Amino acid sequence: MHADVILIRVIFTAVLMIAGYKLVPVGDDPWISAAAGLLIAICIIIFELRIRRATLKTLIGAAVGSILGIIGAYLIGSLISRQESTALDAGMKTFLTLSLTFFMAYVGLMVGAAKGDYLDLSALGGIFSDKVARRDLKILDTSVIIDGRIADVAETGFLTGSLIIPQFILRELQQVADSPDSSKRQRGRRGLDMLNRLQNNSSLDIQIVETDFPSVREVDLKLIELGKQLDAVIVTNDFNLNKVSQLRGVSVLNINELANALKPVVLPGEAMRVFILKEGKEYNQGVAYLDDGTMVVVDNARRLIGKNADIAVTSVLQTTAGKMIFGRLWEEAENGGHSDIHRTNGASRRQVRDSRNSGPAPVRISESEPITES
Repeated sequence: MHADVILIRVIFTAVLMIAGYKLVPVGDDPWISAAAGLLIAICIIIFELRIRRATLKTLIGAAVGSILGIIGAYLIGSLISRQESTALDAGMKTFLTLSLTFFMAYVGLMVGAAKGDYLDLSALGGIFSDKVARRDLKILDTSVIIDGRIADVAETGFLTGSLIIPQFILRELQQVADSPDSSKRQRGRRGLDMLNRLQNNSSLDIQIVETDFPSVREVDLKLIELGKQLDAVIVTNDFNLNKVSQLRGVSVLNINELANALKPVVLPGEAMRVFILKEGKEYNQGVAYLDDGTMVVVDNARRLIGKNADIAVTSVLQTTAGKMIFGRLWEEAENGGHSDIHRTNGASRRQVRDSRNSGPAPVRISESEPITES
């Protein structure tokens, strides 16, 4: 497609140069006329490149504004040409008329293009609807297919539009599934299972495209080229692909960033029940993990390794690697007079006692809900 456009532009430029050389419209030298034809062709191609980026509303606004400007210039020019004053000779009238025509057409073109976004094309019944601008295409990368969370996100209805799966991604999944390495083979088969799960979801629009780029060897670069060609968004978990795509001007959706954004918010003073899994780096610390993988560091909890512990959150640290929660044992927080704990007027203590009987699930304290003692 891109090579065909270049060929058409070259032919167009050659035709204008040959016409200038044969017809000699400028001066007496045919080579000067050919150079003038080349200059005109370059200007037209530059204008065409700029027009291709414009929206349909901008084009319609520019056309309407230019036409109105020419009509206004024609009416004013008619008044000038009918003047019988000797102060204006025929040459001056022609010059004023042409200048006014170009001026009004230019002003109408620029103003119409600037105000074109205010047009309501839906009033025309969809005849001039900008369908290209409404396309919602998402290209799935190998990493996000193998990860599997894309299927869960899609089933919830938060992932809209058409999901594009290129043929070269399917080939890569097949190669991974046939790998002699057992771990790679398992990941590849998991990716194929996720694809079957996506295709079996009737609410999703799954499209497999045959578009390939033989001159590009790396799969990541092929994804970027396909994203440019289709004006689509790449869905991935690959950090490097994420950065390279953004540098190349292709939009990216990262499932890991979505998961980080959906992590539950924990505030200092809240009560939690965690399972102390191992010893921390500092003296007498214990380390626990939430269901989403967030690390919880608890002071003086080394003796509780392998047991559940009720803690009070003291601080939350957000780092580039993720979020870390620091806490103290609940009994120590109470004895130390923790102000954030006592502001709940005893409600937190009762909920923590209830959590011991209900199981190891983390307890979230909400200060917005009043609690009455029975």
